[in-house]
Amino acid sequence: MKTYPDNIPSWFSGRLPSFLWHKERDVPVVYLTFDDGPTPQVTTYVLDLLKEYDFKATFFCIGKCVVKHPALYKSIAAQQHAVGNHTHNHLNSWKVLRSRYVRNVDKAALHITSKLFRPPYGKLSPGKYKEILERGYKIVLWDVLSGDFDKQRSAQSILENVCLNTRNGSIIVFHDSEKCFSKLQEILPDYFTFLKKEGFTSKALD
Repeated sequence: MKTYPDNIPSWFSGRLPSFLWHKERDVPVVYLTFDDGPTPQVTTYVLDLLKEYDFKATFFCIGKCVVKHPALYKSIAAQQHAVGNHTHNHLNSWKVLRSRYVRNVDKAALHITSKLFRPPYGKLSPGKYKEILERGYKIVLWDVLSGDFDKQRSAQSILENVCLNTRNGSIIVFHDSEKCFSKLQEILPDYFTFLKKEGFTSKALD
């Protein structure tokens, strides 16, 4: 049973303006983002497809994955995509102490050169939020959640979701992880074709 929203309405995101939910609504630009990598084969597949469509994206990387796959991490920047901090061990803010969580962000920062931060699961308790901001991070959430991680959803359902909810300035979440790879292979070519047909381009976050 699905327990998450496919998109974040403006009335909700407007109440939490300190988070980045979306960008400007007046130009046909979207911001593709990929969480939980870098992952061999998966991230490479995404990078190759982005190059084919001339899109840029932002990869919110897990520190331990960067340590394991440094060349793959470097290839993201080499292709002029952006990176962001997604903690070192994909920690859930609601389940660990503030000191441990912040240390984990700091540990990831030793390997990820970025002041963009996305909390795993989109969860960030107030105390941790304050400390992340004090470290100079811009906290990036989203207004379109693809649902590619959901084993109960079909690729067609996910594709319909992202096509329906994409707007000017949308920040869209996918995952360049092994568990999402098969769905990405079905979804991304059709979604990228949809974006081109509708006149969208995709840029990296800054």
